[in-house]
Order: sequence, then structure tokens, then C-alpha cells
Amino acid sequence: MILILTMSFATSVAFATGIVVNPKVLEAFRKEFVNVQEVKWSEGPDYCIAQFIYNGQSVRAYYNNSGESLGLFRYISPLNLPVNLQLSLKKRYGSFWITDLYELSKGGGANYIITIEDADESVMLRAASDSDWVQFKSVEK
Repeated sequence: MILILTMSFATSVAFATGIVVNPKVLEAFRKEFVNVQEVKWSEGPDYCIAQFIYNGQSVRAYYNNSGESLGLFRYISPLNLPVNLQLSLKKRYGSFWITDLYELSKGGGANYIITIEDADESVMLRAASDSDWVQFKSVEK
């Protein structure tokens, strides 16, 4: 019965997105997420991505071809950053504005990637919730 349900779900997903989702990935996704909406699948060379709505937020879940979770990705508000990262950002980059901010999580830990800009430059930073921002890209305008 479970196999039939899994196969029918995989078939409906395949028709909805144009790809056939690996059954191991599909099973892992269904175990991890219940009551999600608007699931759309895409794939990379060695992974699958499920983009969906969970608790009103757009989330992307990445899985390898064995069905192992590689992590979750979601856009967040600056107000959802840990306070230490908010304070550090304001202190070091007070004249910049935020153009993009997202959280990557895996195994209970979270990392943050942010793009900030001022009139002359665009900067990308990353940080873990218990560390400080590290610049990894800067582009002059």
C-alpha cells in the first residue's frame, strides 16, 4: 500500500514539475515534512530540491540521491537574525542596506548569508549563529 501511494505521489509530482523524483528522496521528504503546500521539485547533478510552503514561509529542502537531507534554505527578515549578528552588522556596516538575507540550516545549526549594499559597493557576508560576519565577496558598483 505504501509503495502504491509513494509511486502515485511520485507520478503526480513528475507530471506537475516535469521530473521524476527519486523514491528515496520522496520518502525522506514525506517523513520530514507533513502538511506542506505547493511542492515543486527540481534537480541538480547530484541532488534534488523541493521548494514548498511550510508554516506560511517559502522553504527549499536539498537532498542527495540517497535521500539524505543536505539542508534547508529560507529567506528571513533581519529581525530573525540572532541579536549578536544584528549588533555586529549595525556596528560594522551601519551605512549599508540589506538586499538579500537567508538562513541555511542542517542538523540543528544555522548559517546566514547576507548581501548588503551602499552607493559604491555590494558585499556578501556569511556567519554562523555563534560567530561573527565574514566577508566572502565584494563588488564595486
